[in-house]
Amino acid sequence: MLASLSIRDIVLIEKLDLSLADGLTVLTGETGAGKSILLDAVSLALGGRGDGALVRHGAQKGQVTLVFDLAPDHPAHDILAGADLPDEGPLVIRRVQMADGRTRASINDEQVSVQTLRLIGASLVELHGQHDDRAMVDAASHRALLDAFAGLSGAASGLGSLWRLWREALENARAERARIAAAEKEADFIRHAVEELGALAPKPGEETQLAERRTTMMRSEKIAGDLSEALDAVSGGASPIPALAAAVRRLERRAGEAQDLVRPAVAAIDEALNALEMARGHLETALADAAFEPAELERIEERLFALRAAGRKYASPVDDLPAVVARFAGQLERLDQSATYLAGLERVSADAEAAYRAAADTLSQGRHAAARRLDDAVGAELAPLKLERATFITKVSSDPASAGPDGYDQVEFWVRTNPGTRPGPLMKVASGGELARFLLALKVVLADKGSAPTLVFDEIDTGVGGAVADAIGLRLARLADQVQVLCVTHAPQVAARARHHLLIAKGAMDGAMDGAMDGTARAPADQELPVTTSVAVLGTRDRREEIARMLAGATVTAEARAAADRLLKTAR
Repeated sequence: MLASLSIRDIVLIEKLDLSLADGLTVLTGETGAGKSILLDAVSLALGGRGDGALVRHGAQKGQVTLVFDLAPDHPAHDILAGADLPDEGPLVIRRVQMADGRTRASINDEQVSVQTLRLIGASLVELHGQHDDRAMVDAASHRALLDAFAGLSGAASGLGSLWRLWREALENARAERARIAAAEKEADFIRHAVEELGALAPKPGEETQLAERRTTMMRSEKIAGDLSEALDAVSGGASPIPALAAAVRRLERRAGEAQDLVRPAVAAIDEALNALEMARGHLETALADAAFEPAELERIEERLFALRAAGRKYASPVDDLPAVVARFAGQLERLDQSATYLAGLERVSADAEAAYRAAADTLSQGRHAAARRLDDAVGAELAPLKLERATFITKVSSDPASAGPDGYDQVEFWVRTNPGTRPGPLMKVASGGELARFLLALKVVLADKGSAPTLVFDEIDTGVGGAVADAIGLRLARLADQVQVLCVTHAPQVAARARHHLLIAKGAMDGAMDGAMDGTARAPADQELPVTTSVAVLGTRDRREEIARMLAGATVTAEARAAADRLLKTAR
């Protein structure tokens, strides 16, 4: 509920701090005293349109602060969590209105957008009046109100989940059909790709291996002649090996005659022969390694060309061609199996639709049945409100072709104000006073079902009196047993039913003279004093006096006081 209201520099209110309680609280006072200013301030704090004209004359800005005590299960907690706002202790909403028209809003001292303010404000307070364009007058809310009255809110939420499952299944089937259609357009290309790449049979790393072998072979072709000439020089016809070998044999035969002279030369020639033999071995090995068939080089080059052409054709590095083959093969296999897969998706979609429509049918039947009960319940409240000739109609229009997350029912509250007239939407048919009483009757029926914890009624008793005003007061008091109710009223019968009574008064400010240091200063006689609005909490005696004033007018008589006593006694 709304625990406190604080206003600074809004229209005629310079400073106001109010503590509010549960039950029915009435705000009374002379016309023009500023009762509606309080409601305008509350509306501003809850996200209403800002206006620089709301700032008190001479001030640069005005401010409204609302403090709410929330039940643990109040939906505002979810809104705070969704907006990543702090949620500890009381909920504090503050709206600052600048004189230049700009506004600032905060929730629990965190700055928020007006949209967030309106969202959370709608869950906290409902404002009702003769020309109200919010709360239950909005036809978009009527279906949810009917569901709350019938206890169908859980079923409606479950239907929303079934709707999302159905739409997801439909989308999966649609996407698969689109994929199949696109794949079938490319089926010939995919089959050709699988055949072509399958015949090519690329292997990971093959391009690198072939390129290295090709490079080696091309280099070998250039040096093979030089290797052959070197080998011929070492071991061919011009080789020094035979002559050196013969010289060694002759020297060895002479070794006995001059061993010291011969031995070093023989050792050196042997070493040279060994080196030449080693060189011959290396040259033969090099020639063997460099040897290749020209046809082999041609085959390597053809293979490289084919692999690289395939890479360009399929926009893939050559080393990734095996993965391309696998992907195309998988697409071809899935295309071959697509009919079976699509049939499965369509079965899932059909089952989801059947589950949704069964739940939607059940919900629709519940809504139609609940609509009749709601009409009877609201109708029972109309006669005491001087609407005995009126009819309340919960119009439920069902069109299975217009299915949605909330079902296929459109719900709107209609009324017929007199027999024989054509019924129509509540907001269009009912006059200002009738609209307020219709809404009151509806709120009484829905008080414990989906209502905001605080209801504000602005002069819904305008134009009525006597028994009708008492009936309005009685219903407001009944509402206040379920939720907190604030009501601006001119009807003493309504004021007498209140648990708490606030008197709104307008008067000149004391201490208004420039440079005044305390509240005793006064402006000169020819200077007009600023006017402000004040609020007083009335006790039992003062309540009787105010209700007597409401009954009698300017002069309060003993008869008026006696009548006030009777109203208060009856209300108790």
